[in-house]
Amino acid sequence: MLSAIAAIPDLVQLQKMIARFKPTELRVDVSKLSPGDRQALPKLIEAARVLNDIFLTQMWSGNQALYAKLRGDATALGKARLDYFWLNKSPWSDIDGHEAFLPDVPPKKLPGANFYPEDMTREEFEAWVKTLSAHEREQAEGFFTVLHRDANRKLHAVPYNQEYRADLEKSAKLLEQAAWLTDNATLKKFLTTRAAAFRSNDYYESDIAWMDLDAPIDITIGPYETYNDDIFGYKAAFEVYVNLRDDAETAKLTFFANHLQEVENNLPIDPRYRNPKLGSQAPIRVVNEIFDAGDGAHGVQTAAYNLPNDERVVTLKGSKRVMLKNVQEAKFHSTLEPIAKRVLAPASQQDLSFDSFFTHILAHELSHGIGPHQITVAGRATTPRQELKELYSAIEEAKADVTGLFMLQHLYDRKLIEGGPGKERQLYTTYLASTFRTLRFGLNDAHGKGMAMQVNYLTDKGGFVARPDGTFEVNFDKIRGAVRDLDHELLTVEATGDYAGAKRMLDLGVIRPNMQKALSGLESIPVDIQPVFVTANEVAPGR
Repeated sequence: MLSAIAAIPDLVQLQKMIARFKPTELRVDVSKLSPGDRQALPKLIEAARVLNDIFLTQMWSGNQALYAKLRGDATALGKARLDYFWLNKSPWSDIDGHEAFLPDVPPKKLPGANFYPEDMTREEFEAWVKTLSAHEREQAEGFFTVLHRDANRKLHAVPYNQEYRADLEKSAKLLEQAAWLTDNATLKKFLTTRAAAFRSNDYYESDIAWMDLDAPIDITIGPYETYNDDIFGYKAAFEVYVNLRDDAETAKLTFFANHLQEVENNLPIDPRYRNPKLGSQAPIRVVNEIFDAGDGAHGVQTAAYNLPNDERVVTLKGSKRVMLKNVQEAKFHSTLEPIAKRVLAPASQQDLSFDSFFTHILAHELSHGIGPHQITVAGRATTPRQELKELYSAIEEAKADVTGLFMLQHLYDRKLIEGGPGKERQLYTTYLASTFRTLRFGLNDAHGKGMAMQVNYLTDKGGFVARPDGTFEVNFDKIRGAVRDLDHELLTVEATGDYAGAKRMLDLGVIRPNMQKALSGLESIPVDIQPVFVTANEVAPGR
């Protein structure tokens, strides 16, 4: 794991930190878009850039002033600081435990980002919500409000459409202009309803429209992920992905969606916790990313996502899985291949496979949509997210990883996809190598914390083996049982809303000495890519 920042870095140190992200050009052929979509695309990229400003504000109250100050510093150090600030969208380094790399800022990212007053405690919030009506509590704990203090220092919730009114209005108008230009009815409907949601703060209708989106331009724009709220995991950050759909790859992967119910019916969990009727078939999209912004564009790049997070929509429609194929390919070649050469046993290296890497990410995203979503705890209707609070993201990411492995093994065993010893070796070996890639993101990242827990659990069960020479390999006699046991524990924690159980599981999320030694040997390998959005900058010049 990367070490925490001991002191504010000088120019040489900062350049080394920046070099951990390999600049990678993302070019996407948009020549086959209809004339209307070609005109709409620049408007969508402009709308996306506006949400960068909102996200900066969401991360920290001082971000905007700091960003302006950095843009005014023409020295070599100033330019390096600006570059790394923009990469992280904050003065804290995502992959160094969110520690400050700039002077005169809080030493670490604030747990509540800018969603809550900086001096608010968890206990204060929990005591306050007990005094609220059911509707007021729903707003206070909801995705789309920020908390402020009034003149008497009492907490009160402010909806996003008020808090970010000017920027949301600007973005909404650009979405409406794009809606007028496109000739695709589903894209037109989504853009129109999402613009309305920016003004009303009610995202339900536009989330439904997003689930129904069937267009060459596949855009995700709005407040979604809650990773930056480290207090409760309640508050959603704004993010954007402007993508071009890959129809050929999407058609191949629709198969998996048709077998989700079967996988759900066989999950290694008490049958009473299984969902006997999943929502309507969840769409899968394979896309190539043209541009990203906001929460989608800081630190480690997203390779796939599974949305929306509104459980009402998930129950009704399922959830959409979006696979960013060009981003995944760039990550695989830039980071995973060189990592595997150093950490895998020599005999295992031949089993590294991009197809397995890509397919497991697909299975991970599919797995977010199965398993417990609506649960009952002590007679209350609730959700795993509400019960597990700040632990939910790490548990859910781990559950999706492990359930993805379980899913693929189930499909191999039923001969529903090409399997056999060769495919299994590729799946588990590629996954083992990929754990090192994820652990390099740091344990403050939900994926990293959940991954450390998985590695240690699977190692303790004998599924992963540390060799005397410092390399690692899979024990194929034990890995399947170890994965099944871990999946059972994670699914049960979510099904029962077991906060204490989740904490016990995540207590395993540490870097042990043999893993630390291996990670230390990877320092010269890029941690991730830094996209250079060539196509986006050609059609809509700007940062």
